[in-house]
Amino acid sequence: MTTSRTAPTVRLTALVDPAPGGGRRLVWLASGADGHPLGSASLRLFDKDGQRHLAEADVRVHPAERRAGVGSRLLGAALEAAREDGRRSVVAQAGSDGPGTAFLTAHGFDVALTLIHARLPLADADVPALTARVAAAPAGYRLTAWQGTVPDELAESYAASRRAMDDMPMGAVDYGRVVWDVDRLRSAAAAVAARGEVLHTVAAVDDCDGSLVGFTELVVPGDGEGDALHYGTAVVPEHRGHGLGTWMKAASILRARERHPALAGLLTDTADDNPHMRAVNDRLGYRPTHTSYEFQLAL
Repeated sequence: MTTSRTAPTVRLTALVDPAPGGGRRLVWLASGADGHPLGSASLRLFDKDGQRHLAEADVRVHPAERRAGVGSRLLGAALEAAREDGRRSVVAQAGSDGPGTAFLTAHGFDVALTLIHARLPLADADVPALTARVAAAPAGYRLTAWQGTVPDELAESYAASRRAMDDMPMGAVDYGRVVWDVDRLRSAAAAVAARGEVLHTVAAVDDCDGSLVGFTELVVPGDGEGDALHYGTAVVPEHRGHGLGTWMKAASILRARERHPALAGLLTDTADDNPHMRAVNDRLGYRPTHTSYEFQLAL
């Protein structure tokens, strides 16, 4: 039988988010009677068309202060703020083997998506095999690549290609539908740069009309060390089945090794109901590291 500790005196202080991005963000700090911090919570309020119904909560409590009601107070403040802002869904993430899963379940959240995380140690990358994959270009396509903001001459085509993400398997999460335009692409690239990171994009070009029909993005730490993180990889529906995803991602791996030789590895996460992208990762040498869940609560 598990018992909860006696609840301490908890004071919640609303803070100003020092670096908002991708929407407004509200932050709370929980402190004890003597002023020492116990935990924190943030609530991201998405502000783009198609996602104004959604908020994302993140609650963190120091291990020594758990099971005393601190997390519940913080989550309660976040949910109340989401309701007051007219949101209908709140999402939150937790590792499959951490305390967050039990906490969110106890507060009425349901698992809406399971994510499989994987890593490719660059020291183990099969460079000859990757090079051969890139050289074996699918008939009728070629690659292009850029760093940072998409070049002006490709911007409209790249924005149009983002519809490739519309049918990406996302479990039962109520993410809504995001419409990408050139301004949004430039804002996203600027946000990465403002964090001191480097955005690399590799895209597939249809030789018939010069349009971009697929892309893969990689965000590298500013110092070029540690692990880089893959963002989106997608191919527009009418160009699937030609191996473009594997081709682009192989090129992205080689580009990362060449431009950032101190990088240790590449990280990615894929929905467990997306077997095609998981197969791409397996083919290129990524190995699963852990599982996490996307939880959702209807307000």
